[in-house]
Amino acid sequence: MAASSSQCEYLASPGIPNFILSILIVLGILVSYLPQLYRIATLKSSFGISPYFVLLGTTSGTFALANMVSQRQSLQDVACCKDVSGLACFAGLLGVLQVATQLLSFFAILTLFVIFFPRELSTPPPLSPTQQEGPTHRTALVVAAICIAHAAIMLIVTLAVGFKQPSSLQAWSNFCGVTAAILASIQYFPQIYTTLMLHCVGSLSIPMMCIQTPGAFVWAGSLAARLGSKGWSTWGILIVTACLQGTLLVLSVFFEYLGPNKGHSHDYNKDTAPSHSGESNDVQDEDRPYEETPLLQDSR
Repeated sequence: MAASSSQCEYLASPGIPNFILSILIVLGILVSYLPQLYRIATLKSSFGISPYFVLLGTTSGTFALANMVSQRQSLQDVACCKDVSGLACFAGLLGVLQVATQLLSFFAILTLFVIFFPRELSTPPPLSPTQQEGPTHRTALVVAAICIAHAAIMLIVTLAVGFKQPSSLQAWSNFCGVTAAILASIQYFPQIYTTLMLHCVGSLSIPMMCIQTPGAFVWAGSLAARLGSKGWSTWGILIVTACLQGTLLVLSVFFEYLGPNKGHSHDYNKDTAPSHSGESNDVQDEDRPYEETPLLQDSR
């Protein structure tokens, strides 16, 4: 696609404030996910994180990246790179870099989620039918396989449309953007439900949500200034996501600091793990026979 001269002139002299803001957004996205990655790795558990939240978040991010790279504006910026300086080209591609950073960060969460999925919860006691409904380790593996396959399919389809039907790229971009918005709008519902059922935060990172919730509104404003009203399918995702993540943040803060399980948000072995007999370990130890236990005990 040929780039317009006015667009290339705009890229040749990028506004310093917008350039700095775009850089800060990239760094902010990366830093915002670090508390979540650190929390899962430190606890060595992804307890409390819904696999369906991870699935919807990763696939939504993949659709969002496909939407961004197939935007007419993004393609024009790429075409201008041969006529402008390297710094100006980099500034023009910062929007794509922002979405790509978010997707890679979510894939990092997906990796740790599968590695540290609590195996104890994969074999709930047979006498607890409600607990048997929880996700198993196989569920986590299936989620990971779907996310990887989906990313590969999206890459192939986007390249095929770009090379075979370039006139349909904008329509494909809008489809990806709308689909990403739909997935983003429902991605937090499984996690909100899981948090409500557990009455605790689990391995969710409150600092991550504190950074991302207001940051998403700033990011949406930056993309709206870059893409204009035609890019509504790109920055609109962020507004929907920020509102739902804010809801999850309020719930998490309540259960972590005000709820009945406050202070035990990640201690699932003691507070939230199911008991296999319905009795405490102390009672079991008390009734368990030892070598010194008499064969005939006083029945009085």
